[in-house]
Amino acid sequence: MNVKPLSDRVLIEPKAAEEKTAGGLIIPDTAKEKPLEGKVVAVGPGTSEVTMEVKAGDQVLYGKYAGTEIAVEGKQYLIMRQSDILAII
Repeated sequence: MNVKPLSDRVLIEPKAAEEKTAGGLIIPDTAKEKPLEGKVVAVGPGTSEVTMEVKAGDQVLYGKYAGTEIAVEGKQYLIMRQSDILAII
């Protein structure tokens, strides 16, 4: 991958949306919720005010409307500021 986030930005690969409910019902595409969990793929260097706390490979939770969706080599990713990440899990 040739995407390198700048400043305090992080590149995240979102977790796939659930296909079935716990009871076994199949969820149609129109009813699937946007995943709020993902894996950090790349991390920017940070700034003089912001020290990067996440690193590549971390599993994270982020806000529902956080980040900007981008497509790289046919895969969907989110790029967002580190401050949009809620927790490392």
